[in-house]
Amino acid sequence: MTLDNQLGGQNTTTTTQRRAIDPPLPVPEKNAAGGNERKVMGGQSGQMPWFHGKISRELAEKLLTPRKDGLFLVRESTNFPGDFTLCVCFDSRVEHYRIILQDNRITIDEEEYFDTLASLVLHYQRDADGLCTALGEPLPARKTSSDTPHPHQHTTNNCSESQLSSQDSFLIDKSVFEEAGWVINGDDITLQEKIGKGEFGDVRLGVYKGSQVAVKELLKDTIGAAHKFLTEAKVMTSLQHENLVRLLGLVIEEKNGRNKIFLVTEYMSKGSLLEYLRSRGRQYVTKKDQIGFAYDTCCGMAYLESKHVVHRDLAARNVLLSEEGQAKVADFGLASPDGAAIDSGKLPIKWTAPEALRHSQFSNKSDMWSFGVLLWEIYSFGRVPYPRIPLGEVVKHVEKGYQMESPEGCPPPVYTIMKEAWELDPTSRPTFKQAKENLNNFRLQNPQ
Repeated sequence: MTLDNQLGGQNTTTTTQRRAIDPPLPVPEKNAAGGNERKVMGGQSGQMPWFHGKISRELAEKLLTPRKDGLFLVRESTNFPGDFTLCVCFDSRVEHYRIILQDNRITIDEEEYFDTLASLVLHYQRDADGLCTALGEPLPARKTSSDTPHPHQHTTNNCSESQLSSQDSFLIDKSVFEEAGWVINGDDITLQEKIGKGEFGDVRLGVYKGSQVAVKELLKDTIGAAHKFLTEAKVMTSLQHENLVRLLGLVIEEKNGRNKIFLVTEYMSKGSLLEYLRSRGRQYVTKKDQIGFAYDTCCGMAYLESKHVVHRDLAARNVLLSEEGQAKVADFGLASPDGAAIDSGKLPIKWTAPEALRHSQFSNKSDMWSFGVLLWEIYSFGRVPYPRIPLGEVVKHVEKGYQMESPEGCPPPVYTIMKEAWELDPTSRPTFKQAKENLNNFRLQNPQ
């Protein structure tokens, strides 16, 4: 029995009725002037002529003209306060790479880490190392008589404002979740063994009111991480569907001068769809299972589509299975409103639509592209997409119209959905509502 049934969909955290949290979580401006961020600035901004401070994505693109390959600037991220964005020209367009602040260091790909922005820029001037091109000539920031020192240079607060100390507890707007009925008392949860790892920390098995739950811990104690962690929780409060992993509540408490944040969801005992496919294989996973996984996932995505929410990271690794084998979409850390242009780091190239990779244009139709890849994963029993094509050449092949061949044993109607999902023109791709109807028709006409 799933937790949806165990808990009857009732509010288990408070006597008030739960509601979705609609307004975005506030991040005060002082977040951008933290001690850790001062550190990565590496001293005076005058030593970094390419640093333009807090300018918008649109202004950055306007400034980067003419668009000579390698021309670049660095700005503060508008979508992720506390982080930075590297903007670089290539092939007559501007690519935006998110620079993530983690544990007092910065990174683009979470593989190479740097102590300062200057050292990061120097690295990518020497070698593209996965970027669209090596950095070339910098675009100097314009200085005017009205310029004031960068806030990183004159802050008088000696505490590390990017760390989640008790002095910064106001940055976590606990009242928003309390008033909406989503806060759980930490003493009501018993933590057990580690069952996985997320972007910000471990995922552990837990017990809450006699039922098994999954508990996602925030271990990266930075303001940026907390904001992103709570943004995922906020998104989940507004999404209620049987094919989406269900949020049960949050623990937001102060302990030993630090904030403790847990995100509590229903427990999906069979784990990720990807690992399930790989570990069971053809001898165990039936055709009925495969079409069931495909249909369940499509139902969850059709619901997101109806709510104008874009997942942006749909893949078999982000779909979880219940004890009964029901598939549910998980991991809403990158979810955004339909049509939003989001600063991105290195995206999962093999799952991401070309327009999202090239122009950061994410939509329900870019999710549909990813769904086509997920279908391929299901019917190939978890193989890595685009086999035998080097990662660096995938986009080039795709933009020339290349589509993966049908996996062995894949029903033709399902492969048709894949091919339609991989149309280069997003408007030519089906909606999730249409794909759901097609999958359901096939499922009913071909009982296994």
